[in-house]
Amino acid sequence: MTTNTEFPKATYRYDPYRSHKFRLKWDGKYVAGVSKVSALSRSTKVVAHRSGGDPGVQRRMPGQSEYAAITLERGVTHDPAFEQWANKVWDYHNATLDDQQGGTSNKDVSLKDFRKDIILEVYNEAGQKVMAYNIYRCWPSEYEALPELDANGNAVAISKLKLENEGWEKDTSIEEPAEPSFVAPAS
Repeated sequence: MTTNTEFPKATYRYDPYRSHKFRLKWDGKYVAGVSKVSALSRSTKVVAHRSGGDPGVQRRMPGQSEYAAITLERGVTHDPAFEQWANKVWDYHNATLDDQQGGTSNKDVSLKDFRKDIILEVYNEAGQKVMAYNIYRCWPSEYEALPELDANGNAVAISKLKLENEGWEKDTSIEEPAEPSFVAPAS
């Protein structure tokens, strides 16, 4: 009997991958504590046109594509990765230092390296990497260092980083892994 699933190697598998096992990497290192990543989303504008000889029918073709910003969330920690990257787009300390000294050296933006390529890796329940996406030319457009604080609440303090990007693609070099099997010990 042959089964027909969407998984070529794990033909017994019917369930899709879960969304709770993932890791994010930039500058060659995994970013600590990221607990949520918004969806990778792309939309393409529709360009409508008509031929001069056929005014009754409107034709449609694809126009420019746009990639939605990605929001990263993690619990507030001492890891400075979010803040350091956000400071490359605008650094309060350097901006106010220039103002106080009357200088014109505009050091509040790091034009050389404020963009990064990042990698989003997705894992199966067994912890095997099943897919990855390369996200290109990201830069932080919003940074939330601390959420609203409430002395009567018991929520985790979440930091957010919103990344603009210029596109993403799936890493096709990652193949579906052969999933491990557990054999119960003899009783």
